[in-house]
Amino acid sequence: MKSVWDTRIRRATELISSYPFAAEGLRFYAQIAMLQQSLYGEVEQEPSLFFSPHGPLLDQLNPAALIPRFSAFLANIQRFAPSALAQAARGLAQKDSASRSRVVEEFWGSQGSRSEAGEEASILTERYFAWLFLQPCAEYMAAKRTGVLSDGNLTQCPSCGSNPIVGVLRPEGDGARKSLVCMLCAHEWVFRRIYCPACGEERESHMAFYTAPEIPHLRVDVCDTCQTYLNCVDLTKTGLAVPVVDELAALPLDLWAREKGYHKLQMNAVGM
Repeated sequence: MKSVWDTRIRRATELISSYPFAAEGLRFYAQIAMLQQSLYGEVEQEPSLFFSPHGPLLDQLNPAALIPRFSAFLANIQRFAPSALAQAARGLAQKDSASRSRVVEEFWGSQGSRSEAGEEASILTERYFAWLFLQPCAEYMAAKRTGVLSDGNLTQCPSCGSNPIVGVLRPEGDGARKSLVCMLCAHEWVFRRIYCPACGEERESHMAFYTAPEIPHLRVDVCDTCQTYLNCVDLTKTGLAVPVVDELAALPLDLWAREKGYHKLQMNAVGM
């Protein structure tokens, strides 16, 4: 039985030939997903070593068990990452263990998605590595939780409190139901169609979406109040899509949105 990681890796590989403009990012993601799959497997084999099943999700992790694996994770990234990113991973790997531990613990404690305006690029890059490393563990824990509900107005994940990374339109009746997928634990929750996940704007005149002909099952949802955007995957147009993977092919929409002055709510796994 294929795992969600097998599905993501296979989908990324399929999209490379369909969307050559996003091929570099998709190849990079496929390699990242393989590393994450391996880490997920370690957690799955001995979950009691890595976390406690009690309390809020962000309190369940046992950093002491997970952090020693961070160095190997960074070393593997260096093998296939673009040169600048590989150099950044090498720099972080060469820091003392206390510094690397601090990067991981601070990211986890801040729910990953928070960053300060003007924050140095090196700090943002370290947070990016911590996110890639911690995401499989968070996803495993979230998958084991039950009773996580949303009333459709929650702008952050009801499971862990992190930002959404992509929107999803799923078939429902004669239309579609919108949901959001968490950037950290991959939990998906129902969300209102006309509502900004960044600022809570709900006036239809201030919300819009745009598409590109080369990627018809993808769209970009923008808010003119806070100038934020989030890509959305429309499963009513292709049921084969894997939201967190297909979003990586939305490069034309990302470039268009940024040229228009919008900023992305949450960067994706290839740093876009």
